[in-house]
Amino acid sequence: MAAFFDLDKTVIAKSSAFVFSKPFYAQGLINRRAVLESSYAHFLFLLSGADHDQMERMRANLANMCAGWDVQQVKSIVAETLHELVDPLIYAEAADLIADHKIRGHDVVIVSASGEEMVGPIAEALGASHTEATRMVVEDGKYTGEIEFYCYGEGKVAAIEKLAAAEGYDLSRCYAYSDSATDLPMLGAVGHPTAVNPDRALRKEAVARGWPVLTFSNPVSLWSRFQAPSSTTVAATAAVGLSAVLAGAISYRLLRKRR
Repeated sequence: MAAFFDLDKTVIAKSSAFVFSKPFYAQGLINRRAVLESSYAHFLFLLSGADHDQMERMRANLANMCAGWDVQQVKSIVAETLHELVDPLIYAEAADLIADHKIRGHDVVIVSASGEEMVGPIAEALGASHTEATRMVVEDGKYTGEIEFYCYGEGKVAAIEKLAAAEGYDLSRCYAYSDSATDLPMLGAVGHPTAVNPDRALRKEAVARGWPVLTFSNPVSLWSRFQAPSSTTVAATAAVGLSAVLAGAISYRLLRKRR
């Protein structure tokens, strides 16, 4: 069985693409105008969520912006800044819910329209079993500017159906969580959908269908909530964030609560 989680505003309090815009700028991948445009888009995203038109614009902007980027440079930037930028933004409620699913023996899958180079390390830090994210075409170690797979809308459904077939999941018994009406196809594909911090359209649909609605409002620094690892452990895990230390600590916390 699996639990599928959207990422932005469901697990983390900001857009994952926006979070990395500043280090991308510092490393010369994007210009100041792109940073400002990213900030404005993020403001609209926090205000009202993402609709179909915004997601299509994101697709076009992603393709144009990253053409020519060095893939390894992007991965290095994400690895070097993950703990500083993303760790404080993870909803405590989401982390506890993820840990609860893992305790129950469910695979946790992060499903996001953001690029796999950003989503993958975040998912690994959360202890997720699998990641489904947008993939870019790469040639000679650089992005061509073409999108191989856009993990959005019906694309998310195709991704989780393919994964379900490979892993033996019965989607009618699986769970899904999202904040956006653009994820209605994914939510409708599982037996246990839940709206988290829903935009207006998703809230309306969730109420109409009798789906649970959750509010996550407590982004915290998960690393600081638990015993800090040794400096050796920090160095060994810098590329992937909190990883198993985080998942284990949260699981222990939940188990103690249940006693």
